[in-house]
Amino acid sequence: MTKDAKADFWDRVDDVQAGMLGLTDNGKLVPMSPTLRKDRDGKIWFIAAKGEEIVNNTATAPKESRFVIADAKSGLYANVEGQLAQVNDKAILDELWNVVAAAWFDQGKEDPDVQLLCLTPRIAGCWFSTTSGVKFIYEIAKANITGSEPDQGYQADLTF
Repeated sequence: MTKDAKADFWDRVDDVQAGMLGLTDNGKLVPMSPTLRKDRDGKIWFIAAKGEEIVNNTATAPKESRFVIADAKSGLYANVEGQLAQVNDKAILDELWNVVAAAWFDQGKEDPDVQLLCLTPRIAGCWFSTTSGVKFIYEIAKANITGSEPDQGYQADLTF
């Protein structure tokens, strides 16, 4: 069975609740909630707050960054590298605004501290695992009976 790893990646990122985002030049990662646009523009979006270190460090120019995902619910484990930039676009903010972001900003999307960040992925090392507990148990039982290795998913290196 041939898998479309890029399509699988985007489908699963859409289900990820949080990952760790940071700039590659300082190695510090912070938890952030990724969001995708409806048209799947090939970018990963974040709603951040002005004054945060990662926002301050991208104020003058896009920076090389990393987004690390380890999400059992979506079955996605990935290290995504690319350019992180600030974007000031009210229409995109309106599209991406959600209850998670609303919990962080007292004045909602009109809060002056709201800042959109956009990650344009360049490469990603991905591991796609099963999200089914029943399949996991079946594969472990089968491996113990037959001596075969359990099928727990697949790995792919992506270029965007």
